[in-house]
Amino acid sequence: MAAQDNQKVITNNKIPVFHKKTKLTATYILIVVIAFYILSAIFTEAYPDRIITGLPIVLGFVINDFFPPNLGYYARVTPALIETWNMALLATTLSAIFALPLSFLAASNINKNKVFYQFIRIFLNVIRTIPELILAVLLVAFMGIGAISGIGALFIFSLGILAKLISETIESIDPNPLEAIRATGANVFQVIRYGVIPQVLPQYSSYVLYVLEINVRASVILGFVGAGGVGIILRQQMSLFNYANVSTIILMTFIAVTIIDFVSSRVRERLL
Repeated sequence: MAAQDNQKVITNNKIPVFHKKTKLTATYILIVVIAFYILSAIFTEAYPDRIITGLPIVLGFVINDFFPPNLGYYARVTPALIETWNMALLATTLSAIFALPLSFLAASNINKNKVFYQFIRIFLNVIRTIPELILAVLLVAFMGIGAISGIGALFIFSLGILAKLISETIESIDPNPLEAIRATGANVFQVIRYGVIPQVLPQYSSYVLYVLEINVRASVILGFVGAGGVGIILRQQMSLFNYANVSTIILMTFIAVTIIDFVSSRVRERLL
């Protein structure tokens, strides 16, 4: 009987997983978020009935105009896809090289000069806030239509992303090896070489491959503003209403991007 009474006391005095105040706060936040979604739908007129009404039109357009694709157009698409891959690869490689020294300067445990540290952080924030499409438009205006404009846009955009990710990784590494190396009288370059790089190299390689995946997709879009790649011929064929050719371009691009993403994901998994 005593054991049963004790069990009842324990059952009646359960410790809540979440505090009552926490539950109320979460409820209020959820209400505010839902209200924002409702207001966004009202102001943008993105009502569900419009999507449902337009869905048969979209399906009819895809079935009647996009199929069957003109598979004979592959000979024109293949060089453009190779150019797209080369743009992404070159931009990612250059950004990976230049992002490394910037990431050291943007890490507070490496760069002890607070003014210079803040300047580098602000610089990276600025170049990260400019979309690659806007960068491509600006570079096309300065450099002209072609792949070089796309490479430049992807390079600047990737530089901001990589430097930010790597600098945060550097700031979160184990500080003990750094202090031990500094205690031997090593300079900052030796600290980086023997204390930082061995700790961040796997994450660095993973981030580079991740940015490569992003750039492959982005380089397709940049062609719409004349920045090279398969996007240029995609825009041309769409403006000429050659939807069979457009279907071939989309199909081949989808296959190429899927293969690249699959290989990159497997390599990143092995690195980590």
